Amino acid sequence: MADVAKAAGVSHQTVSRVLNEHPNVRAETRTRVLEVIDKLGYRRNLVARALVTRHTRTFGVVGFNTTLYGPASTVDGIEQAARAAGYFVSIVGLHTVDTAGMRDAIDYLADQGVDGIIVVAPQRSAARAFDGLPRGMPAVVVEGRHVGEVSVVSVDQVDGARLATEHLIGLGHRTVWHVSGPSDWLEAESRIEGWRTALEAAGRTVPETLTGDWSPRSGYAAGRRLAAMGDQVTAVFVANDQMALGVLRALTEEGVKVPEQVSIVGFDDIPEAEFFSPPLTTVSQDFGAVGRGSIEVLLRQIKTGQALSHERLIVPPLLVVRDSAAPLL
Repeated sequence: MADVAKAAGVSHQTVSRVLNEHPNVRAETRTRVLEVIDKLGYRRNLVARALVTRHTRTFGVVGFNTTLYGPASTVDGIEQAARAAGYFVSIVGLHTVDTAGMRDAIDYLADQGVDGIIVVAPQRSAARAFDGLPRGMPAVVVEGRHVGEVSVVSVDQVDGARLATEHLIGLGHRTVWHVSGPSDWLEAESRIEGWRTALEAAGRTVPETLTGDWSPRSGYAAGRRLAAMGDQVTAVFVANDQMALGVLRALTEEGVKVPEQVSIVGFDDIPEAEFFSPPLTTVSQDFGAVGRGSIEVLLRQIKTGQALSHERLIVPPLLVVRDSAAPLL
């Protein structure tokens, strides 16, 4: 830093102000210092900077089941938004969800001195572990419910399921069957709620749900059961696109035509959804907006000093209409 100050003809304190984005630096001075930094290839000592500012410009992220499209896309959206805001992320991925593992992850990130923690908590068992958050630590929960005073950012899962179900009802189907996700997942629970609410509001019969585990294989098993029910099944809302792929395969093997005999709507809008046969009507989640919202909430907490503030930021879903759903003939 001394070399930068000497080459730019300014004081050590001025270089420090430029590096820390202090507003009380003239524009021409800031430009000159930044040019010298670039010319000399100066790199800040982040450890020393953290000791002075008490900020590491790093956020911690705890993720669960990040091999699945939704959690993985959520973490990617958070990382992209953090980088855009000038922060890095330190990610801890957990394969099993329990209180001990959750607290170990949070303690690990807190020991690194992260400026805030984001927990991607789509499962009920994860939501029960938030007592481990350090007092005063800025924190956000993504896709969580029932987590006390912790701020939450989520896609409106209930509304997304409602949109999917109402679309099928609007096509003239008498009722809509549902292949749900695992019972411990809050997203699965919310999508059941939206599906059931839409059917009841339309005065339609609410069939028994078929439960999957988010995988195409479980969707395939559900599809075989649906095909065996014959003409009573004309429309199916599937809780994610991967299971919808399995349902499509099973129906095709059983000689059931989609959408001529059975219409299908999925959820997530994975990149492959438009290349299914037929292209899948589905509900899109804006993971970029979830990431940006999470970072914005953390930054507000840091600025105001109101860690764990009870904010609720809801991102609206979008129905993407393709060829897998058609009017009932």
